Amino acid sequence: MTQQTVHTAGVVSRFAPYLAPLSLAVTLGLAAMPAAAQGAAGQAQAATESAGALGGPDGEQLYRQNCVACHMAQGEGAQGLGRFPALANNPALTAAGYPIFVVLNGLGGMPWFNGMLSDEEIAAVVSYVRTHFGNTYTDPVRPEDVAMMRGPVPTE
Repeated sequence: MTQQTVHTAGVVSRFAPYLAPLSLAVTLGLAAMPAAAQGAAGQAQAATESAGALGGPDGEQLYRQNCVACHMAQGEGAQGLGRFPALANNPALTAAGYPIFVVLNGLGGMPWFNGMLSDEEIAAVVSYVRTHFGNTYTDPVRPEDVAMMRGPVPTE
């Protein structure tokens, strides 16, 4: 067994209780892709940018407060004492369910934000990342999408 296989098995077993919501999230993300391809450009970005002005959470501000230390100011990621993946031009962000899941539950060295950020805040920061840093995934992430995936707060 390779080290990658062992790591993958550990991740799968840790997240087994969350796989049904993840499957739903991937389905939701894939279902939303045609809408994005049909010219929904800018909708999520406009929603993210105007959220702060409307009293909702500001995705850019949340990114600066919670993500920039590891993922860097332009989402380029970093390597050193640990590996922090790039968010810029990242095809893993295509389906909104994946980054929602990772933000809620953590993955690898990334901490979970379930229990620390609200559904609205997670929707705002995920929308921000998916529409910036060269990413053009414009289907909006709604707080309801986050709520559907939110499980118990991880403990380890």
